[in-house]
Amino acid sequence: MESSNREIAYEFPPRSKHNSFPVFIRVYRDGSVDRFVGTDIVPPSLHPVAGVCSKDIVAIPETGVSARLYLPNINPLRKLPLLVYFHGGGFCIETPFSPIYHSFINSLVAEANIVAISVHYRRVPEYPLPIAYDDSWAVLQWVAAHAESRVDDDASESWLRDYVDFDRVFLGGDSAGGNIAHNLALRSGAEELNNGGIKLLGMALIGSYLWGKERIGSEATDPEKYITEETTWLHACPSAKDNDDPRINPVAPGAPSLEGLGCRRVLVLVAGKDGLRDRGWLYHDSLVKSGWNGVVEIMETEEEGHVFHLFNPNCEKAELRIKRLASFLNQV
Repeated sequence: MESSNREIAYEFPPRSKHNSFPVFIRVYRDGSVDRFVGTDIVPPSLHPVAGVCSKDIVAIPETGVSARLYLPNINPLRKLPLLVYFHGGGFCIETPFSPIYHSFINSLVAEANIVAISVHYRRVPEYPLPIAYDDSWAVLQWVAAHAESRVDDDASESWLRDYVDFDRVFLGGDSAGGNIAHNLALRSGAEELNNGGIKLLGMALIGSYLWGKERIGSEATDPEKYITEETTWLHACPSAKDNDDPRINPVAPGAPSLEGLGCRRVLVLVAGKDGLRDRGWLYHDSLVKSGWNGVVEIMETEEEGHVFHLFNPNCEKAELRIKRLASFLNQV
């Protein structure tokens, strides 16, 4: 029998009759953590076909927050859009170095001909929210500092300095990473990025993890089916009162208005069999009605589940999703 200090505090995802997933993460009462998925990593590379280069950097030495940078086969005569990307995984698993994320960003960079930085924010439960938000904001501020050479030479990154058009900076993320992207875009509407060094042009949200106390759409038909979404937030952000915290529910009573979103374009990607589909549509519709002065678009992929493009990247629908993202990232 295990000693009391190795008793399980909780598992993610929690067990239910609808949940056939393996346990992703197990947290013990002594504070130790076992991760069972999302732990594989691949090194940075030169893609043999697409020619995309990648490398790993430490963006914030004080906290050790790192990132993987991607550079396409570039035309040196012009600078390129930049995508600052936040991976998913319930705030607790996966990294930019995971095979699925490395492959996805490689494909997107090649298709869109952009520069990308995939952020390795610190994860829960060791680092509960809002730490991931703060890490991601710090990286975004560090990126912005390159726009007017405000980074010390020792901390400067040549791929950002030499190849990025800082008038075309985008945020993007899937699942929990989409949640992070939304919260940063909202913050950038209230606070300048490195004293106005850059302004965000757009944001792409892919199956974003947004939730709320009130059931909407298909959520109302079988509440137990959504037990993972119910509990993920409260484990990730122990200081939150409930699932109507504005960081997880942007349309909750008292939440900051979406009118203050700090970008001009938004693309929302949802999938028909994704349990978060209705939240994506609610975000889109609420943004349209908010008075925000921008353009929001939505694309739904029927008969597919949550972040299907990561797990089946060579299917036709995944390729269409990549092309739609690439088109969005090349808009002015």
